[in-house]
Amino acid sequence: MDEDVLKTICRDRQITKFRFYGFFKNLKFFEPYLILFLLSKHLNLFQIGLLISIRELIINFFEIPSGIVADYWGKKKELYCCFLFYILSFFLFFLTDSFLLGALAMISFGFGEAFRSGTHKAMIYIYLEKKGWQEYKSFVYGRTRGASLVGSALSSLVAILLALSLPDLNYIFLFSIVPYVLDLLLIASYPNYLDAPGKSTSVCLSAFLKRMFLGLKSNSSLRRLLLAEGLFEGSVSSIKDLVQPILESLAMASGIVLIANLSQKDNLNVLLGLLYMIINIAGVFASRNSYRLIKRFKAPRLLNLAQLLLIISILIIGMLIKQPVVVCLAFLVINMTRDARKPLYIDVIDDNMEKEERATMLSLGSQLKSIFTVVIAPAIGYVADTYSLSKGFVALALLLLVIFPFSWNSKGEK
Repeated sequence: MDEDVLKTICRDRQITKFRFYGFFKNLKFFEPYLILFLLSKHLNLFQIGLLISIRELIINFFEIPSGIVADYWGKKKELYCCFLFYILSFFLFFLTDSFLLGALAMISFGFGEAFRSGTHKAMIYIYLEKKGWQEYKSFVYGRTRGASLVGSALSSLVAILLALSLPDLNYIFLFSIVPYVLDLLLIASYPNYLDAPGKSTSVCLSAFLKRMFLGLKSNSSLRRLLLAEGLFEGSVSSIKDLVQPILESLAMASGIVLIANLSQKDNLNVLLGLLYMIINIAGVFASRNSYRLIKRFKAPRLLNLAQLLLIISILIIGMLIKQPVVVCLAFLVINMTRDARKPLYIDVIDDNMEKEERATMLSLGSQLKSIFTVVIAPAIGYVADTYSLSKGFVALALLLLVIFPFSWNSKGEK
């Protein structure tokens, strides 16, 4: 890669806007405490798994239609809708005191995710093509994802302050609305050519889907990439926040104290906030430097390695779930692997799909993620409530090991 071009990209105004988009989007102050918040509303892990499934079902049903809308109606317009749904979901979470209100909040959040997934990435592709920077996809996406993770790290730090000062965790959701309003205004400042609607919005849906599935049928590499993406992201989405009840149980049993004059509950909030901050800071490093790996190794091979690391980490958590340091390190590895893997996936899949169907194909990958999450999240919750959380993690690791060969790219081609 040309170092002068890399410097130019780093100084580019629109690239900076892309990075701020990710930064604001990841200021989800509730994230380190979401599972604990839902548990405090007298929901069990199975019910929480169902809420996650409800969110993913909404994403699943509207994933491909949202990609088509973005490709043919306009990407900026779709992102406006996306952030309005997010803001509504945060307000509903603030009101949540039952499974029903939690479900409504998850439904609204699901609409936001469905309208967002793939759309902003497609806008980045359009901009890189206009500037002649297509070969720098992994670098640009690594930088933008790095900015997102900086937002997540800062969000975790602010979350600690909010958790310690607010009377109830509900209020954190109101504070989360502010950065999403800022992101809505930021999207409005994007140049209109990034909206990039098709020449006609009267596209034949059946013909479009037929062409898309025929393309998938003839492209085994694309099929494997999408399956691997759905499997990896669905698994991580189902388990990444289960570190909260694990550490809660261990903290209550061992009486871990970080700050002497704080209650056990507040010490747990501080511990979780710090853990999420460390995870996200490590993720910044992994995401920003993942493009360097492509210089030495083939990206599809790296995607295979990421899948294996996920399986091993989940198995370690299941087998050593009573060891807090091991559990924290395993979750750190899972998240760093995810953050390093994502830019590689974006680089590889762009070389395996038609340009005019980018948003739709990226949305299809997200839809597969939703399908896996719909199955995995409540299943782990049920096993955890019926047997133990440890057995849930072991069972998931074995399931991923069985499915893994079907997503393996043996040729390593792009």
